[in-house]
Amino acid sequence: MRRTALLVWLALLALPASAATPQTVKLGAVVPLTGRYAAGGAQVRAGYEIAVEDINAAGGVQVGGGRVRLELQLLDDESDPTKTVSRLEALAQEGATVYLGGFGSDLHAAAAAVAEKNRTPYCGVAFALHAVHTRGFRYLFSPFPKSPDLTVETYRFLNGSIPAGQRPRRVAIFQERTDWGREMGDIWTARSAENGYEVVLRADYAPLSRDLSDIILRAKAAGAEAVFSLPTPPDGITLVRQMKELDFNPKLIMMIRAADAATWPQALGRDGDDVVLSPGWHNSIRFPGVAELNAKHQQRFGRPADVITGPSYACVQIVANAIGRAGSTDRTAIRDALATTNLQTVVGPVRFRPDGTGMVTTMFVQWQSGRQVLVWPRNMGGTTLRYPATPWRSR
Repeated sequence: MRRTALLVWLALLALPASAATPQTVKLGAVVPLTGRYAAGGAQVRAGYEIAVEDINAAGGVQVGGGRVRLELQLLDDESDPTKTVSRLEALAQEGATVYLGGFGSDLHAAAAAVAEKNRTPYCGVAFALHAVHTRGFRYLFSPFPKSPDLTVETYRFLNGSIPAGQRPRRVAIFQERTDWGREMGDIWTARSAENGYEVVLRADYAPLSRDLSDIILRAKAAGAEAVFSLPTPPDGITLVRQMKELDFNPKLIMMIRAADAATWPQALGRDGDDVVLSPGWHNSIRFPGVAELNAKHQQRFGRPADVITGPSYACVQIVANAIGRAGSTDRTAIRDALATTNLQTVVGPVRFRPDGTGMVTTMFVQWQSGRQVLVWPRNMGGTTLRYPATPWRSR
């Protein structure tokens, strides 16, 4: 009996160190670096890269009794969901322990199914589609506001920022012809009356449309005082240009994601000002680690961190924390650790609901004088909302 135990002990000693403690923990990221989501994908990539560098500089993560470096393996899906799937499968073959997501609801929806099939934990930001989280996925986690959060907070933000007698009560919804467009349109409409707003037009359009004059003229004829929309950057630019051409001057223009690209003022100049967005984060928010992230981003890119870079950085913080608490590279153990996350990050405190949606702070940002400024929440560094929007002829 003693001889058997001795032989087992000697065999364990003979095992290579990598069998107990891997050389690296591989994080497989599929991000749109080209195609329609490229501007957002660049922000995601920056957040991942800086976070991995910071965690490795601090010693990596605790795995199997030792500290292990994170290894980021990043591929471009070209903003194509079919390529998202194939690239994720390629990363699985390379031994990815955790998946990191890209940008855009359609890409994340495709990726989440792959993560579930491969039983690989998946952390993704820059998508607000809640429907993905209703499909019973256990390996999907997203520390990012979803449609129910965004719509509820839309009215809370407006009611908390604009005096009652001045609010834009008549709303036009420009609804992108996608799952997320329909989802947001449904919830905005359902929540409007209870918050004192009337939806006077709900019109949909195909993504990447070159002529949006029909819905703009219908909104103008309906007397809409506010526009709620969630276009991609190209469609947002088209909307602004054609609203100006048609002299449609709503008091409030909300474009949840279009205006998050750093190229927005380059494309529109002063016409891009006053537009409100909800990108998930802002670099002036008063949370630990934000100043340090801004400094590193400034050194690398010549500006503070972009709006999607912060949530992407937080994704890596959350994953690293879960790996450390799991103490291994076992995917199910990491998944279970993610489910019990209670962590302070650069996007603030993060916990997850059973469906993988994050309980996080919803923020609203506005373009003012060519800069994105935080306007909500006011008690976390937000400044005054510029309202009503300046008429086109006065810009």
